[in-house]
Amino acid sequence: MFKKILIANRGEIAVRIVKACKEMDIISIVIYSDADKNSLHVRVADEAYYVGPSKATESYLNSEKIISLAKKVGADAIHPGYGFFSENADFIREVEANGIVFIGPSANSVELMGNKTVARTFMKNSGIPIVPGTIDPVSSLDDAKQVSKEIGLPVMIKAAAGGGGKGMRRIDKLEDLESGIDRAKNEAQKSFGNSDIYIEKFIESPKHIEVQVLADKFGNCIHLFERECSVQRRHQKVVEEAPSSSINEELRQKITNIAVNATKVSEYYNAGTIEFLYDQVENFYFLEMNTRLQVEHPVTEMITGIDIVKEQIKIAADQKLKIRQNDIRINGYAIECRIYAEDVDNNFAPSTGNILHHRLPSGPGIRVDRGIDVLSEVSVYYDPILSKLITWGLTREESIKRMKRALGEYQIAGVKTNINSFYWILEHQKFIDCSFDNNFLDHYFLPLVPNKWRESINAEYMNIAAILSAFLKSDEKSLKANKLSISKENNWESNQYE
Repeated sequence: MFKKILIANRGEIAVRIVKACKEMDIISIVIYSDADKNSLHVRVADEAYYVGPSKATESYLNSEKIISLAKKVGADAIHPGYGFFSENADFIREVEANGIVFIGPSANSVELMGNKTVARTFMKNSGIPIVPGTIDPVSSLDDAKQVSKEIGLPVMIKAAAGGGGKGMRRIDKLEDLESGIDRAKNEAQKSFGNSDIYIEKFIESPKHIEVQVLADKFGNCIHLFERECSVQRRHQKVVEEAPSSSINEELRQKITNIAVNATKVSEYYNAGTIEFLYDQVENFYFLEMNTRLQVEHPVTEMITGIDIVKEQIKIAADQKLKIRQNDIRINGYAIECRIYAEDVDNNFAPSTGNILHHRLPSGPGIRVDRGIDVLSEVSVYYDPILSKLITWGLTREESIKRMKRALGEYQIAGVKTNINSFYWILEHQKFIDCSFDNNFLDHYFLPLVPNKWRESINAEYMNIAAILSAFLKSDEKSLKANKLSISKENNWESNQYE
């Protein structure tokens, strides 16, 4: 087993990995930037080392500095967490070339599953169902039109190297295809350095269901059941739960078998997630494979009792899986809410500042994976996730009730958060009866706050427009008199509404 593990990450996931290391008697080493000098992960680790300025490219994405540090401090392995270098094949090869173990899959697996068109081709050839569409990057507008006609509108344009909704466009009319492709390509190039795009059928009202898998280097593979991840905002997950209440045992058996087969045929090892779209007529389609630890892994841990991070470390240390599929059972229900530093009333703009107060919820079935504490700084440089609030109950209803209680107890001061928005989700009938889909928040929640914000601004502009209209209809003498009077009364500055 490893003696020292360097965690090439920050925030809540770094803290999570530190805790696993402590329980395994492994020395935990973390890195930090200028913005993170007071971060929680720095305080809880056995060792912490400065790696550079706040900008991620100069610190958490500086592979040369991280690997050099790992060698200097005698780290046996590097755990990437999620994000940053977690799905970077070049980094994996560089780590291994320096005699350090990468806690994750092989570089070949990351390359195979990281590119969407490559992964779609591989899965289709392996007999795994994929969403109808192209398996190669689209090379011309004529080809795009032909494919769109064959599979039927609407279609989705997606970035081959993408994720998180970047380089993605829905097309409802053929005449919009050219402009949609151009915009998607430009966004993909800026976001991923790769402008390749592909086209797939738009699945109406789908659900996003994923299966957690674990595989060792000896061909053993198991699944830890599924997660429901359909509560999303602009293609980003917000609430996750396990198991999914949208499927029955027969469908669960079907989707988990597909996930295990997909993992085996790709010769994948370590922790991974096979993601699917699930349509209204109970068809499952392979969406993508995440070749890393998922943000939402705690809900799976809560219903299975399996520590996924510890299993990652054991697999990387060339140990065989000791867990057998028949030994794993679903125990209760778990829900996770992602707590972000964001201003919901200002179109979810990131909120920055220092954490001045932090009171955690407690009680039966409550877990908080956090990256903050009092004195922590929430900066503009990184993803604004602060923590993950997870609840467990014997039933889904009990887990929901515990979540609402925990949200009421959770206090964070110094930055604005999205805590209150979860009440709306948990109390909405579509969430309660599991009839929601991927469009749930976009259709029902997002229009509420932004419209309220825009209406407030529009009201101001309407008042100004009315005044200006009255001025323009007045004679010059009256206009000057009115302007002077209003100016004195309201003390407006000329650029106030520019």
